[in-house]
Amino acid sequence: MDTKEYIQGLIDRARTAQQEFETYSQEQVDKAVRAIGKIIYDNGEMLARMAVDETRMGKYEDKIVKNKAKAKIVWYKLKGVKSRGIIRYLDDIGIVEVAKPIGVIGCVAPTTNPTMTPNHNAMIALKGGNAIIVCPHPRAKETGIKTVELMRQALREIGYPEDLIQVVPEPTMEASGLIMQLCDACVSTGGPGMVKAAYSSGKPAFGVGAGNVQSLVDTDVDLEQAAEKIARSRTYDNGVLCTCEQCVHIPSAKFDAMVALLQAQGGAYIGSDADVAALRKAMFPNGSINKDVVGSTPQAIAALAGLTVPEEARFLLVRVTKGGRDEDLTKEKLCPVLAICPYDSWEGAVDLAVRNLKNEGAGHSTILHSNNKAHVEYAAVRLPVSRIGVNLVGSSGLGGGFDCGLNPTATLGCGTWGNNSISENLWWHHLVNISRIAYQMPNNPVPTDEEIWAE
Repeated sequence: MDTKEYIQGLIDRARTAQQEFETYSQEQVDKAVRAIGKIIYDNGEMLARMAVDETRMGKYEDKIVKNKAKAKIVWYKLKGVKSRGIIRYLDDIGIVEVAKPIGVIGCVAPTTNPTMTPNHNAMIALKGGNAIIVCPHPRAKETGIKTVELMRQALREIGYPEDLIQVVPEPTMEASGLIMQLCDACVSTGGPGMVKAAYSSGKPAFGVGAGNVQSLVDTDVDLEQAAEKIARSRTYDNGVLCTCEQCVHIPSAKFDAMVALLQAQGGAYIGSDADVAALRKAMFPNGSINKDVVGSTPQAIAALAGLTVPEEARFLLVRVTKGGRDEDLTKEKLCPVLAICPYDSWEGAVDLAVRNLKNEGAGHSTILHSNNKAHVEYAAVRLPVSRIGVNLVGSSGLGGGFDCGLNPTATLGCGTWGNNSISENLWWHHLVNISRIAYQMPNNPVPTDEEIWAE
């Protein structure tokens, strides 16, 4: 059997299962969503161990948190939400909204999140009455297969069709491409090549852009609290998340104090020009990220540059004086390395952050540590990003958390800045079609031409 025939077989089985599932009530749909979330929550430790052993990326302890916390919050935010049939009455304008499934969703998962991404995407796909087929990353296929096996087990235990969730056991570029082309819509979370392929598939696609989270520290914040949040985010899962801070802009007058606080959080300071140059060369040979540093430890990254840092160091702290195209270290670094840059004015910090984002990461996210509403809104108007988190921990907050209103997701849309179709966190409402009943409103007042054109 060739690859296309095999993938078509998966899709045919998914369609059969989805057509049955489409007849289920809201309560029955929610039962499925809860079941597949709970089984991943219950097996979060085992799946974390598998992922670290298979991919050789990240931290076991953090992957446990990632697997369990995402499943938990996704179910919490989905529980009780109407997603089947009539979902909303807008009586003031005479509109009734009716949600209908897309059908079969393809999910191309990244090596950095081989459990969390398929689980999240399956939960929001099923919430809308869809089936889903997961194509794991080849480097994380065993973890991806096990994740899907567990979710299928959960469906089987409640008497639902297992083929609502399927997996491609031998993932290849050809298989991924066919999933994108033959499914009704595709969610692609991975490198820019895979996301571009999704958008070129001829089917509706939801992808992500590059991350390069700029973090601006204002003069009015508690520096110790800001340093703790930044360090926690930068070191989470060895920095493989696109939501981790990449470059922190610090007031010049408080720069030394902030450096000391970041060092107290486990930052190993790389200060000399020669050492910074060596690190830059090791991390960005020919201007592109060295894949050997992704998800690695600060000690291993330093060793690649011929440097030595303490065994207890949690991340590398590197002062930069330039930005944009003039400094590779201000680009996305999927590892525990943090660039820091002093600024003299808030406006100047925003300008440099914009330069860095236009070089890489436009459309993604920014973290502002500030209690100054005017400063926050000044930055929000000017920064080309989809999410501006205020006093959040980037790694856990930007992807949605209990402490903010962003929807919990594994796919952070970056809008047209990042060549994406959405500029928000992917959620169940993106994976349904909405029909709108429009009632005539005969008693609505019709404005006169003078009223319409009045200045």
